Amino acid sequence: MADANGSEQSADDSDVIVPLSVYKIVTVFSTLIAGAAVVAGFALLDTATQQAQAPVEEINVPLALLGIGVIVAGSAVYVFSTRFRTAGMGMANAKDDGD
Repeated sequence: MADANGSEQSADDSDVIVPLSVYKIVTVFSTLIAGAAVVAGFALLDTATQQAQAPVEEINVPLALLGIGVIVAGSAVYVFSTRFRTAGMGMANAKDDGD
């Protein structure tokens, strides 16, 4: 697909083209949510294992699973947010470009 300047870009079906203002909002809030979710997930996991000092019999399994789930959800939010692009952004990675 050619852009306005006539250069070729490889369009990825999973990329979502949005206006710059939406891209900024998605980037800021998804990073904030993902970071908070990972920290909260590790805090839950730490509580469930009593700061990694509880014997196996005393681990709160549902709380530990919830912590792991929150970490995975935070990661999913971040990965999903990387699909957003603006119209001016190239679809290919910069490291793939030749000199």
